[in-house]
Amino acid sequence: MWEERFSTPDYVFGKEPAKFLLDQADFFRPGLSVLAIADGEGRNSVHLAGRGLHVTALEFAPSAIAKARALADARGVTVDFRQHDVIAQDFEGLYDIVLGIFIQFVGPVERNHLFRKMQGATKSGGLIMLHGYTPEQIAHGTGGPPDARNMYTCKTLRESFPSWEILTCREYEREVQEGRGHSGLSALIDFIARKPQPETRTP
Repeated sequence: MWEERFSTPDYVFGKEPAKFLLDQADFFRPGLSVLAIADGEGRNSVHLAGRGLHVTALEFAPSAIAKARALADARGVTVDFRQHDVIAQDFEGLYDIVLGIFIQFVGPVERNHLFRKMQGATKSGGLIMLHGYTPEQIAHGTGGPPDARNMYTCKTLRESFPSWEILTCREYEREVQEGRGHSGLSALIDFIARKPQPETRTP
């Protein structure tokens, strides 16, 4: 399905980053390592690489990776693009930031599995950053899957990261114009959480 969707000359979600990345720009300091989950055509990973971050981008569809590489070349940046099934394959390495933008292609069971893998790929003290849709998005019909079970709420995300420090969890509506894939008034959610540091024992 995803290969067919991305096998077009145009960039389905545009070439510019999600506004979430611009809103949260202070978190993306040069030199940090980022793992971008289901990165698609590269608009977000290429943007972060251009800001001086070390970015690894995972994506399943070869056509999307080809467009992402073309975008990186055009912008003169380097991203470690990897063809990867984020549900079936394990993640490699530990990262300062693990990023998931509009990755709501799975239901609750697979989502919990994916979140656990994302948690495992985050360094102690590092961040998971999620940006997506709430169930109210179904009524808008301006992007995302047609199944409300795939959507996020602050309640479900807080329950998925019970021991983490929640820095941001915000549900809101905003006009989104990000390619033909995300176009119109949208019901959105931003979630940023910090992985706890291991406890140190004093003798």
